[in-house]
Amino acid sequence: MQRLNNKSAIVTGGGSGIGEATCLRFAEEGAEVWILDLNQQAAEATATKIRQAGGQAHTMTCNIANTQQVKEVFGDILSQTEIDILVNSAGIAHIGNLEGTTEEDLDRLYQVNVKGVYNCMAAIVPAMKARQKGTIVNLASVASSVGIADRFAYSMTKGAVLTMTYSVAKDYIHDGIRCNAIAPGRVHTPFVDKFLATSYPDNQQEMFEKLSQTQPIGRMGTPEEMAALIAYLSSDESSFITGVNFPIDGGFVTLNN
Repeated sequence: MQRLNNKSAIVTGGGSGIGEATCLRFAEEGAEVWILDLNQQAAEATATKIRQAGGQAHTMTCNIANTQQVKEVFGDILSQTEIDILVNSAGIAHIGNLEGTTEEDLDRLYQVNVKGVYNCMAAIVPAMKARQKGTIVNLASVASSVGIADRFAYSMTKGAVLTMTYSVAKDYIHDGIRCNAIAPGRVHTPFVDKFLATSYPDNQQEMFEKLSQTQPIGRMGTPEEMAALIAYLSSDESSFITGVNFPIDGGFVTLNN
């Protein structure tokens, strides 16, 4: 399918995980992809895969928590092309309840997961508004709508991502801008493997299976499955959808009771 022909997209966190899968899917669908990541080497690796497959990709190093840097990077991109799609995929995690969350932990997650999303949307919305068209997809989480143990700071930030999504969808609906969120459950990314290797070095496979079974469907999702939904929400096929949070969680939210 070539649903994104003649469209340009910015994807944050495009060097790994869901962001990488989204960049690859967008390129397959015909989009020109701007890959933003703090890790330039990872971003280049994603871009290389796209170029080798005949797609169009560019990379920019960007710390989305840095407002001025985001303004400069987005300004540079917008001076070269018009952007149709923004996917806010970059984010960081934290494990701990209220007592296990320091002020530094809270601030660090806020800077990336909340302020970073704000920075990127604030940098692109005026340009989309001027064109009277644009699509934004934010990565929320099942943690934004249900309580999950030991995810105090992470849940706080993803709840904010969800409500920012609703606000932007409401405020710019007459400016041709659509804004939606997806709410993944557990997805098998390099982050999961690193977490298991660090936290459970002696029984990684056992814990992997345990985490997989928390989804009623019996497994974790894949980055490619997330990317497929993001591609749909970014395409004209979803032109009647805005202000929606899409659970993609193997039944975690609705069937875990």
